[in-house]
Amino acid sequence: MLDVVLSVLGTLVVLWVAGMLLLWWRRPTDLRLGDALRLLPDVIGLVRRLAGDTSLPRGVRIRIWLLVAYLAMPIDLVPDFVPVLGQADDVILVALVLRSVVRRAGPEAVERHWRGGDAGLAVVRRMARA
Repeated sequence: MLDVVLSVLGTLVVLWVAGMLLLWWRRPTDLRLGDALRLLPDVIGLVRRLAGDTSLPRGVRIRIWLLVAYLAMPIDLVPDFVPVLGQADDVILVALVLRSVVRRAGPEAVERHWRGGDAGLAVVRRMARA
């Protein structure tokens, strides 16, 4: 029984490490964490408006709602008390979902729902590689 528990825990640790490496590898290289964190209120509004846009494909909206659920959960892939990476995992996941939105719905969808300033939109475009 102990072998099974240790095997399951070991597998979970390996999967977690692999997930962290994947997030690090897919991170936006030209995006600075500070820029993204300053835009957090505007990005949250953007994600909320995108999630409610019925003109977007259903798959895109599902991904956005999954992102909202992940951001609302108190448990993260990387705990927030870990310096830098604790907040970076959220930023990286938001960037990956925004890239998906841009690929499927076009950059116009993001621009249509953006309520912040032009400088903030430029950062979001970099995040989404639009």
